[in-house]
Amino acid sequence: MFSHIMLGANDVDASKKFYDATLGALGVKAGSIDPKGRAVFKTSAGVLMITKPINGKPASGANGGTVGFAATSSKQIDAWHVAGLANGGTDCEDPPGERGGYYLAYLRDPAGNKLCALMPA
Repeated sequence: MFSHIMLGANDVDASKKFYDATLGALGVKAGSIDPKGRAVFKTSAGVLMITKPINGKPASGANGGTVGFAATSSKQIDAWHVAGLANGGTDCEDPPGERGGYYLAYLRDPAGNKLCALMPA
């Protein structure tokens, strides 16, 4: 259903470092910077792009929005969470764990975007 997700960032380099670490914990290779200065992470499931907003205004996290990343184990989710905290992310929601039939963890990236890594429990 989705071809790509584009998230705004005020500091693309800081966000790339964050996503290299967190997505790396999920088995995704490091992103690249394209000619327009966007961080690009390509997988067979789609593309994640991080960019400064094209309207020139500051980036901000979507109020009520969450981007979810699929994981294959609770260990992988815990590593994702630790990598995020160590690379400019901030904790949000409850600690990593089981909820509603899923094992999941939440973070905010350096630009304030809310993220989740999850798998069925």
